[in-house]
Amino acid sequence: MHEPAIPHLRDGDPEIAGLVEAEARRQFEKIRLIASENYVSPAVLEATGSVLTNKYSEGYAGRRYYEGQQNIDPVELLAIDRAKALFGAEHANVQPYSGSPANLAVYLAFLEPGDTVMGLSLPMGGHLTHGWTVSATGKWFRPVRYEVRADTGRVDMDQVRDLALNERPKVIWCGGTAIPRTIDFPAFAEIAREVGAVLVADVAHIAGLIAGGAHPSPVGHAEVVTTTTHKTLRGPRGAMILSTGEHAKAIDRAVFPGLQGGPHDHTTAAIAVALKEAAAPEFARYARQIVANARALAAALLERGYDLVSGGTDNHLVLIDLTNKGVPGKPAAQALDRAGIELNYNAVPFDPRTPFDPSGLRLGTAAITTRGLTEERMPQIAGWIDEAVQAAAKQDEAALGRVAGQVRDMLAAHPMPGWAPTP
Repeated sequence: MHEPAIPHLRDGDPEIAGLVEAEARRQFEKIRLIASENYVSPAVLEATGSVLTNKYSEGYAGRRYYEGQQNIDPVELLAIDRAKALFGAEHANVQPYSGSPANLAVYLAFLEPGDTVMGLSLPMGGHLTHGWTVSATGKWFRPVRYEVRADTGRVDMDQVRDLALNERPKVIWCGGTAIPRTIDFPAFAEIAREVGAVLVADVAHIAGLIAGGAHPSPVGHAEVVTTTTHKTLRGPRGAMILSTGEHAKAIDRAVFPGLQGGPHDHTTAAIAVALKEAAAPEFARYARQIVANARALAAALLERGYDLVSGGTDNHLVLIDLTNKGVPGKPAAQALDRAGIELNYNAVPFDPRTPFDPSGLRLGTAAITTRGLTEERMPQIAGWIDEAVQAAAKQDEAALGRVAGQVRDMLAAHPMPGWAPTP
C-alpha cells in the first residue's frame, strides 16, 4: 500500500504500477546499505508527484521567461531561503538537475577549457566529475589528482599542498564518493588560499550529516559547496549549489542559461520540504544515529576479520577491502543482494583489480537508520554480511536464501516511509 496511493497508475498503466509495487516491496524487504540511497518522507513523495511537474519556469524568481509563475516563484524562494538558513550560506541555487550537472556548473563558472583542476583520484574515493579521465571534466580540463596514504587510508594533505604549489590549479575539489573519514575543510581552505584557487566542497554524501551537526560544515571554508539533495539529506533526486555572495552571479549564470533550461519545479518543492524536515530537532538526532550505526557496523565487521579502509568510519560510509576474504567485490555484492542485503562493489585505494571487478564493497547506514534500526542491530547485520560473503566464496545459494528470509523477518517490524504491505 502506497502513501500517497497510486490508484490512477494502477488503472491506467498496470504494467508500470506492477513494477513500482515490486520495487516498493523490494525496498521494504531488503537491508538497503547503498551509501547514496535513502527513504524520503511521504511529504517529499507528494511534492515530487504534484501538479508542479506541469509547469515550465525558465529563469529565476522574478526574472522568468514564461508567465504564470505566481506560485512557482514562492516555491523556489522558500527552497533557497531554507537552504541558506540550514547551512548558513550566503547564496543558494536549487535548480541543478543532479549532482554531476551541479559540479559541471562550477567548471563553467570558474574555468576555461584546458585550465588546471585538482581533485581526489577516483580509485581513492573521489568523484568522476572531479577531473577523472572518462568524464568531460577530465577531457576538457587539465586534471591533477591527489591520493590517500597507503598506511592510513586518509587524504595525504602534505601531498595536496605540494601538488597545489607545483600545479597551481584554479579550482580544488574536496569531498568524494567513498570517503569514510571527516574531511578537513580548514586545511583544504588554507592550501587553496595559498595558491589562489577556488575551493569547492562536494558534500553530496554528507550533506545531511552536516545539516544535523554530525559532520563539520565546509561553509566558511569553501567558497562553493555542491551537493545532491537525496542520500543523507533525505530529499528528492536533485542538487544545490551554495556559495559566498561574491560568486552568486557566476554560479547562477552557469546553471542558467549556461547548462540548463527550466528547473524541475516539482523537485524544487520536494527539496524545500526536505530542507524543512532537516531543520527540525529530530533530524539532528537522526544524523547522529546514522554515524553511531556506521561506527557500530564497522566495529562488528572488524571483529569478524574484515579489512576496512582507514580502519573504520567517522560518517555514514564504510569501505571494505575483501582481499583477505578470497572473493572479489562484484560477486560478493551480487551474493549479498540475493541474501537481502543491498550495497555496491567498489574500488579500494591502490586496488590491483579493475574498476569493473574491484576488491571492495561500499556501504552506508542512512537508509537503515531511517527505518529505525540502531546500534544493537549492527552486529546482527555484520553477521549476515559475513555469512553471505562466505557463501559467495563457496557458491552456497541455500545459505543466501536462508539469510534473505531472516532479513525479511527482521525488517517486518521496521516501517518504511511511503509504503507498507497490504494487511
